[in-house]
Amino acid sequence: QVQLVESGGGLVQPGGSLRLSCAASGRTFSSYAMGWFRQAPGKERAFVATINWSGASTYYANSVEGRFTISRDNAKNMVYLQMNSLKPEDTALYYCAAKMGRGSSRLTEYNYWGQGTQVTVSS
Repeated sequence: QVQLVESGGGLVQPGGSLRLSCAASGRTFSSYAMGWFRQAPGKERAFVATINWSGASTYYANSVEGRFTISRDNAKNMVYLQMNSLKPEDTALYYCAAKMGRGSSRLTEYNYWGQGTQVTVSS
């Protein structure tokens, strides 16, 4: 079992930055691949980024490639999403998720989800 709690969301102006954090419980955190997803109002939940158990492999959605960076600290049971050059279209509820095995962009492969943290990009 893994419990996930996101934090770090907020209101930011276009072009600004935010760093989301995801705190995970459980002694086997390093066994899990982690992902970030987001859901904008009226839209389906969508893949943002994923990282493998060691942090050596990452993968991003085209819409955030080059602007967002996913990372993890297994000693602290933490996953992060550094978001730079934010755009209004990045506004969404951001979720952290965990799965066994390899990282994935497929929402249905993730077994554990946090409650989400709101990111609003607006002037």
